[in-house]
Amino acid sequence: MATTMFFDKTLQDKGSPSEKIDLEFGRSSFYDGESLMYFVIDGKTVIVDEKTGREIYERMQELAGYLGYDRP
Repeated sequence: MATTMFFDKTLQDKGSPSEKIDLEFGRSSFYDGESLMYFVIDGKTVIVDEKTGREIYERMQELAGYLGYDRP
């Protein structure tokens, strides 16, 4: 199994800095060498199928656009 981590950070709530979660995500080839998206949230790992990975990608793009993060 090969993984490539793209993000690894402890996130804290803007209004309650004591509320934190650890978030990591990237790509994994754990299942028969197929490159899939994985997430580790507070130590719990999930590897999502391609359809779900694409859906997450599309919704995150929509969210970023809605919030204006796609503009400088």
